[in-house]
Amino acid sequence: MKPSYGWLIREIKKSDNKIIREVLQSVMKEFRVPEHGTALNDPEIYDMHAAYNEKNSIYYILQKENNIYGGAGVAKLKNSIENICELQKMYFLKDARGLGLGNKMISKCLQKASEFGYESCYLETMRNMNDAQKLYLAHGFKYIENPLGNTGHTSCPVWMLKNLCN
Repeated sequence: MKPSYGWLIREIKKSDNKIIREVLQSVMKEFRVPEHGTALNDPEIYDMHAAYNEKNSIYYILQKENNIYGGAGVAKLKNSIENICELQKMYFLKDARGLGLGNKMISKCLQKASEFGYESCYLETMRNMNDAQKLYLAHGFKYIENPLGNTGHTSCPVWMLKNLCN
């Protein structure tokens, strides 16, 4: 998928690992995400390509002119027996925000989650990520009272869920 103005959304490659880790860490630190109990502490950020090279899992990179500006992915919700995926590690650098790219990325992720056959999509986020929450709500996510699965993200206080079955 090629968003307008030279932006590209593509699947992650092994050679992206170092840059996407730096991007994710940078954005999470910008939003004061705690180092423990969040994606900042996930071991997979050191090898995102391998982490999303599993069945019914994918990670997309947001790129422009050979520069990586962010990404997002879906994978089975950890420690859940239900047919639920999780929208994971959706972070963009400041230069890529407010351009409609989040809409394109989340649509691509949700389409792939449906293709994989997931019934629902779950996500966790931080209270101060207001623009992200507005985007999730616009795509049909609803707030839920408790976390699902056991992601290890004990510092993420906002949980949302979207039904993928129509």
